Amino acid sequence: MSKELMNKKDIDRALTRMAHEIIEKNKGTGNLCLVGIQRGGVYLAKRLASNIKQTEKKDIPVGSLDIAFYRDDLNIRKEQPVVRRTEISFEVTNLKIILVDDVLFTGRSIRAAMDAVMDLGRPSAIQLSVLIDRGHRELPIKADYVGKNIPTALTETVEVQLEEEGFEDRVILKKIEDEK
Repeated sequence: MSKELMNKKDIDRALTRMAHEIIEKNKGTGNLCLVGIQRGGVYLAKRLASNIKQTEKKDIPVGSLDIAFYRDDLNIRKEQPVVRRTEISFEVTNLKIILVDDVLFTGRSIRAAMDAVMDLGRPSAIQLSVLIDRGHRELPIKADYVGKNIPTALTETVEVQLEEEGFEDRVILKKIEDEK
C-alpha cells in the first residue's frame, strides 16, 4: 500500500520556499555552496541552486558527496555499499556548506556526510536542507530548511521519486511489508 504525499507542484513549491529561506538566513549567497548527498540530494541541490540563481542572479557552487564509506553500519549491513562519486570542485574551507538530502530519518547519514565534508576542509558552517523530515532521530541532528515534515511510523518508509532518475516527481509513503 502506498500513498502520494507530494506531487511535482508540491515539490517545486517547497524547493522555491527553501531557496528563499536559504538566501534570507545567509543574507545573500556570499561564501555559500550546496553539497548534495548521493543520490537524491544531488538532484535537489541542483534544483535549489537554480531557484537561488533565479532570485539572486548568481551561480553558487554545487557539489555531490558520497557517504558510503562514512556510514556507521558498514560492518552490519547485509549488502555491500554502492559507491558513487564525490565531486566537489571547490575548496570547502571557510565556506558555508548547505548539505542537501531527500529524506531525514535517524540522522546517521547526515552525521556521515558531516564527517566526509570535514575530511575535505574546515567550513565556516554546515547547514542542512532536506525535502522530507520524517522524524525518528537517533542523533541530535535537526534540519535548517525542511520542505515538509511528515510524521511516520517505523513500519513505513518515505520514497522520493525524481525526474532525474526516470520517475515522475513525487513523494510516496509506503508500508513496509513484513518479512517472514
